[in-house]
Amino acid sequence: MEKLKMHSANLTQDNIARIRDLFPGCITEAKGKDGSVKLAVDFDQLRQELAESIVEGSQERYHLNWPGKREALLAANAPIAKTLRPCRADSVDFETTKNLFIEGDNLDALKLLQETYLGKVKMIYIDPPYNTGNDFIYEDNFAEATEEYLRRSNQKDEEGGRLTANVTSNGRFHSIWLTMIYSRLRLARNLLTDDGLIFISIDEGEASNLKLVCDEIFGPDNFVEQIAWKNKYGSGALTKGFANVHEYIFVYSKNQVSNLAAPLDDEQRSAYKLRDENFDIRGGYITQPLATNSKDDRPNLQYTIHHNGKEIRPEKQWIWSEERFLSAYRKGEIVINESNGKFSVRSKQYLRDENGVERLGKPISLLNGPFNQDGTKEIKELFDGTAIFGFPKPTKLIQYFASFVVNDSPDKDFIVLDFFSGSGSTADAVIRLNAADGGNRRFIVVQLPEDCPKESDAFKAGYETIAEVIKERIRRAGKKIAAGHPKQNVDTGFRVLKVDSSNMADIFYSPDALEKPNLDMFVDNIKPDRNSEDLLFQVMLDWGVDLALPIAKQAIQGKDVFLVDGNALAACFDGHGGVDEAFVKELAKVQPLRVVFRDAGFKDSSVKINVEQIFKLLSPATEVKCI
Repeated sequence: MEKLKMHSANLTQDNIARIRDLFPGCITEAKGKDGSVKLAVDFDQLRQELAESIVEGSQERYHLNWPGKREALLAANAPIAKTLRPCRADSVDFETTKNLFIEGDNLDALKLLQETYLGKVKMIYIDPPYNTGNDFIYEDNFAEATEEYLRRSNQKDEEGGRLTANVTSNGRFHSIWLTMIYSRLRLARNLLTDDGLIFISIDEGEASNLKLVCDEIFGPDNFVEQIAWKNKYGSGALTKGFANVHEYIFVYSKNQVSNLAAPLDDEQRSAYKLRDENFDIRGGYITQPLATNSKDDRPNLQYTIHHNGKEIRPEKQWIWSEERFLSAYRKGEIVINESNGKFSVRSKQYLRDENGVERLGKPISLLNGPFNQDGTKEIKELFDGTAIFGFPKPTKLIQYFASFVVNDSPDKDFIVLDFFSGSGSTADAVIRLNAADGGNRRFIVVQLPEDCPKESDAFKAGYETIAEVIKERIRRAGKKIAAGHPKQNVDTGFRVLKVDSSNMADIFYSPDALEKPNLDMFVDNIKPDRNSEDLLFQVMLDWGVDLALPIAKQAIQGKDVFLVDGNALAACFDGHGGVDEAFVKELAKVQPLRVVFRDAGFKDSSVKINVEQIFKLLSPATEVKCI
C-alpha cells in the first residue's frame, strides 16, 4: 500500500519533470544526500540543446542579481516537513466557514498550500513590510543568516549588540528584502488561476527593484499597471522637501489580460448628470458622439439618418451599424441637435443597464483615495476608539480590486489570498464586499505571530501577538457586518490553522537512522502530542484536498472515521490494531474518493495486504493510502 509523503511539494523535482517533457535526453539520475536515486539535469547536454540561444559564462546580460538570490530560489523549491494544525478555540464557525486564517511564517504556509490551491487563487493582495532600514522580521535561513552577516561585517558584537543600523549603505540593505520577497512571490505565482491578478503595495524604497523581480517571476508581458495611489490627506508638519502623499501598487497577471474593467469611482459616477424618463431605473446619462473620422472606410457605416424630415449623413461614417442605431433611436436613446445647419448625433450612455445594474469603467493608474485615515477610522470603530494598528490599509481599496472583471467574465465566487495579513484589512474587505454585492468570495490570510511591541496600544489592550489582534479584528468586523445584513447569509467565520512541525516522528522521514536498541520506542510513527484532527489536516494537505471543506465524524463499528465533504476523503486513524476486514468492508460502502489508515491500526499484516483488494471490489474508484 502506498504511503503519503507527509511533506510539502518538492518543486525542484517538478521543474526537472517539465524539462524532461521538453528534453528527455537531458535528464539523468544522481544520488541524493540520503543515498536515494533522484532525477537530475545534465546541464552540459541541455546547453547543447540550447546552443543557439543560451547565455552563459561571463557574457554580459540584462538581469537583476543580488547576494542571496540563488539561496532564495533553493529555499522556494525545497520541501519542508511541516504541517497546518487546526485550532478550533481561535476559530469562528469552524464547521461551516470557507475562510482560512493561517498563523505562521508565510514562506512555510505558501509551500504547504502548493498542492491544495495550485491554480485556484483568483486574487492576491499583499502589503509586504517596506524596507525602511529597521530590523527585519522575516529573516529566512539562507546560506548566510542575517545574524552571521552582521557579526562578520562588524555590525554586531559577540553578545549580539547592534553596532550599526540597517541603512542604505549596508551591503545587505536591499539584498535581505529582495531575498525575502523573491522566494515568496515565486511560490505565490503558482497559486494564481489562469486569469488571476496579484496586487502588491510598496513605497519608493524598493519599487524599482520590485518591478524587476516581478518581471522575472511573472514575465514582463504580464505587467498590468503600476498604480500611483494618493493615500494621505496631507504630508504632516515635519515635511522638509516634497510632500509625499502617495504609494505604489504593482499589478501583475498570471497570463496576459485581454480586458480589465472596474467599478466606477465617485468622480466617474458624478459625470452621469443628465436625466430623462428612465432615471429611476437607469440613473443619469452622458452622451457619446456617433460620428467618427478615425476608422477605416466601411460602407455599412455610411448610411443616412432620417430625423424630423431631414436627412443626416456623417462626414465619414458612424460607429454603429444602421440596425443598432435604429433600435436605440426608437427607444429614445439618441440625442440629435442642430446648430448653424450642422447636426450633432450622440448616443445616451446610462449609469445603469435596464436591470438597474451599474456599468463598469476602466481602472485608472492614479487613485485618489481611499486614504490611510479611512483605514484608521475603521479600526477605531471596531476597537472602541483605539487605533490598535498603525497605518492599516482601508478596506475600500481592497474591495475595489476584488471587484475587477477580468477578460469580460464577472465573478463573485473566488479565493482572495493575503500572505502578509498585517492589520487584517483583506479579510475584513472580503466579508464587507460579499455583504454588499451578495458574492461568495473566500479569504486565505497568513500572519506571522509577531510579538506586539510592549509600548503599543495592542499590547496594552492585552494582545501578545499581531496574529491575535488580527483574529479579533475579523471577529468584531464579522459580527458588525452580520448585524447590518440580517437577511443575508454572509460567511463571517474563519478556520485557524497554525504552521507547526510535522505530525510524523523523525523516524518516519529517515528510518535508516534508527538504531536497533531504540526500535521499541518507535512502534508508532506519530508524535505523542498530536491528535486525529491534526493528522487529518496533514493528510488533506498531502492529498491536495481543500482545507475549508466540511468535516464530519462518524462511528463505524466503534471506530471514529472522518468524512471530508461527504466522500472526498475518509480517514481512520485508529492506532490500536483494531482495523479488520469487516471494518474495511463497512467503510468501503461509503465509496470515498480517497481513504487513509494508520500503519499501526491494522489488526495484522494480512488485513493491510487485503485492504486495497477489498476497495477494488467494493469501491474501485477509491485511492487507498496509509501513514
